[in-house]
Amino acid sequence: MDMIDPTVVELSRFQFALTALYHFMFVPLTLGLTFMLAAMETVYVVTGRKIYKDMAMFWGKLFGINFALGVATGITMEFEFGTNWSMYSRYFGDMFGTPLAIEGLMAFFMESTFVGMMFFGWDRLSKPAHLAITYLVALGSNLSALWILIANASMNVPEGTHFDPETMRLQFDSFVKVVFNPDAQAKFVHTSVAGYVCASLFVMGISSFYLLRKQHRQFAARSFRMAALFGIISTVAVITLGDVLGRMDYEKQPTKIAAIEGLWETSQPPYAPWLLFALPDNEKQTNYLEIGVPYVLTPLITHEFDKPITGMHELQNEAEPHIRSGIEALSALKRYGQTHDQTDLDAFRQHKEDLGFGFLATQFAPGQDVTSISPDEVNKVVEATKPAILPNVFVVFWSFRLMVFLGLSFFLLFAVSAYLSLKKQLERNRWILHLCMWSIPLPVLATEFGWITAEAGRQPWTVFNRLPTFLSSSTHSVTYMAISLAGFALLYSIFIAAELYLMFKFARLGPDEHDTHGTSALSHNAAAPAAH
Repeated sequence: MDMIDPTVVELSRFQFALTALYHFMFVPLTLGLTFMLAAMETVYVVTGRKIYKDMAMFWGKLFGINFALGVATGITMEFEFGTNWSMYSRYFGDMFGTPLAIEGLMAFFMESTFVGMMFFGWDRLSKPAHLAITYLVALGSNLSALWILIANASMNVPEGTHFDPETMRLQFDSFVKVVFNPDAQAKFVHTSVAGYVCASLFVMGISSFYLLRKQHRQFAARSFRMAALFGIISTVAVITLGDVLGRMDYEKQPTKIAAIEGLWETSQPPYAPWLLFALPDNEKQTNYLEIGVPYVLTPLITHEFDKPITGMHELQNEAEPHIRSGIEALSALKRYGQTHDQTDLDAFRQHKEDLGFGFLATQFAPGQDVTSISPDEVNKVVEATKPAILPNVFVVFWSFRLMVFLGLSFFLLFAVSAYLSLKKQLERNRWILHLCMWSIPLPVLATEFGWITAEAGRQPWTVFNRLPTFLSSSTHSVTYMAISLAGFALLYSIFIAAELYLMFKFARLGPDEHDTHGTSALSHNAAAPAAH
């Protein structure tokens, strides 16, 4: 594999991170609102109460704005795999491209088709038929997330694959193993339910705006209560599935879990503290200003009280034999490419599981070629490679903690909000309404921190232990990447501005069926029999 200008690699990483984070501002709300719309419409179909139809139609309008802009950002991002990450696409395209193709055929087309029927079918379909369409939209949105996260899980925990020395790429062993990758299943549910938290606080925040202004009060109160209860359930699920993912990282990606916990030395159970605050220093490989809670880390990560968690220093030492084996695998692979001798192929197969570490070592080898260096140089390359197996600990450590702290605060906010709503004391506690309104962007921010944790924690690998990031990008010029990055930043900023403008505009307009005094067609109809 040819070496690529490090500046191009960094610009490619930054551009993809930027576009992914922009795109992920839209995704959670789309995932969460679909099932909230289905829940509201279900109540309408079962009870016949028109206010729940109004709720489904109004929140559906805001969902439509978010959905349209989310699609635009997502499609653009997928093209980047071919334009900016061609080496990755060639090496890992079979594994990564198949789930994305299925996502397009099975989920995206279904979702896009039924979205139109959901918006324009209110007066053309029966109540049960329209409700079925709404559920299909929700199913399509979540199936889309499932297949994308299956593809992502293959990068973090590559299962069902083998390296083919004839084609020089990873190929399928088992499609079933790819689909049922345990990392994919846990990450899918965790990500989807995080979207439900975003949608819950979105509905609560806008409803709080109406209640503070004493507009659409019945509509807002019912929307607020449903969202608060939905939010409590979703937050509990997010925390539970986060624990499952943490356990998965402990077993499959020990460098990521060590970075998340700022753990340079192997933990000593049962005392090992969970760090609330620290300032990790990658260069000096130590933490400053540590503040922790003793006896928490070991059971939190291992679910046992006497099991150590491997620290980063020990992981670096454990990587040494894998690096040496990887150099042997890469050397044998090069010889086999020249001779096609069975002896060289056998030598490669003996070390093939560590081939990724051989690729990683090329970054530090003289002339960036590990296949012709002396034994003394091998030792130097191994020592230079060992620190490179770690991600940016400061970024991973703090993105994880910010996500967790926000998640716990959402649970408290939903619990208090649900209690006050059920007691019909919301409007007497204006502080909670103000808090909910200003908290609308926080769940999106929490999901962004979660995504940073997952992706930055996988570094220096594009495919964990298989393909280093510095070998994955396309061979563009620095000028091309700089112009491309600026263009994407401008385009996506326009999308965000359009989203905010439209959301503010239609949220301020409010539901069509309710007047500014807080009464509704439902309240007039309900009062009529009493008057008689």
